[in-house]
Amino acid sequence: MACFIHPTAIVEESVKIGENVRIGPYCVVTEFVELEDDVELISHIALAGRTKIGKGTQIYPFSSIGHRPQDLKYKGEPSTLTIGAYNKIREYVTIQPGTAGGLMKTETGDHCLLMASVHVAHDCVLGNHVILANNATLAGHVVIGDYAIIGGLSAIHQFVRIGAHAIIGGMSGVEHDVIPYGSVKGERASLYGLNLVGLKRRGLGRDEIDTLREAYKNLFSLEHTLAERVQKVAEKFVEDPRVSEIVDFIRAESTRALCMPKNHESL
Repeated sequence: MACFIHPTAIVEESVKIGENVRIGPYCVVTEFVELEDDVELISHIALAGRTKIGKGTQIYPFSSIGHRPQDLKYKGEPSTLTIGAYNKIREYVTIQPGTAGGLMKTETGDHCLLMASVHVAHDCVLGNHVILANNATLAGHVVIGDYAIIGGLSAIHQFVRIGAHAIIGGMSGVEHDVIPYGSVKGERASLYGLNLVGLKRRGLGRDEIDTLREAYKNLFSLEHTLAERVQKVAEKFVEDPRVSEIVDFIRAESTRALCMPKNHESL
């Protein structure tokens, strides 16, 4: 099907446009932008750089996508921004490409929802089905796993990893890595157990959730060192893929410490 470009939109000849793309009023699409099939730019959107927008993604008014990152070390290197398929990017969202000091790319997966005024900085990587609520902000080099939810007005420190299925409470400042399935909150966020609501939404049964809770208690008890507790959990739950996911996350190399319980009431 033919695409639609509103007469007030400015689209440079270098832009690649797929089928059934809709570019609404007063959009400005420049440089090396690529719009895959069924992309919709509703109105007043600025797209630039080496930016690729995946099939079926909708972008709402006043978003700025693919412009120069807010990194003073950036020298114009040909970094990229890739946004996956069927995402919804709401009003005033800013997403910026990578840098030579990072991955040289910023990426989002598919079926993500970025609510109004979200900021995704350079070199971030988002998985699939990620939700960033209003005014959530990601500093550079943040990695977010599948199905994670970042609460409104929260801020994620640079280089932090947020595990799959984790949830970040609103107005939280997250300085440390968050385990998969974890739930954190607080002005300087602490771990408050598992994301039980998210686990149930994903269809996990009582036995599966009970296994994760037992593993969580073992990991964050006060006995022995963290390394020793991780080893014991790895051995005890060796056949459980979700527990293994948490163990692998903790053991992975990271520049940030692990987000831990502030107290042990959550155990």
